[in-house]
Amino acid sequence: MDFGVYIRRVRERLRAVNPRYSIRQTAERVGLDAGYLGKLERGKVPLPSEEVIRRLAFDLDQDPDALLALAGYLPEDVCAIVMRRPILFAELIRGLGDVSEEELDLLVCQLRDKMP
Repeated sequence: MDFGVYIRRVRERLRAVNPRYSIRQTAERVGLDAGYLGKLERGKVPLPSEEVIRRLAFDLDQDPDALLALAGYLPEDVCAIVMRRPILFAELIRGLGDVSEEELDLLVCQLRDKMP
C-alpha cells in the first residue's frame, strides 16, 4: 500500500471517532503544513524524513518501524546494526524470506530470551 494512502486511511478512521484528527489539527500536532500533509496523503510530494514519519506514527498511534518500512526507510538504529555486518545481515534477511510468520515469531522470541 502507498504510504500516503495508508496515512490518510488511518487518520480518517481516527477522525470518525475523534474530530481532533482533521488534516489541519493532525498537521499542526506533527509540525507540518496542512497543505503538505494533504499532498502527502495523495502521493503528490516526496516522502518526509524519518523524524516526521516517527512523529506521524506517534500521533496516529502506529508502530514507527512499520510506517518507516512502508515509506521504504530502514530505521537509523537498524541501519547502524546492519552496516556493521552487511553481508551477514543480507544473507540472513534473504534466508528469512521463505520462513512462515509463526517460525519468524518463534525465532524473534528465542532471540529476545537470549538478550540481557
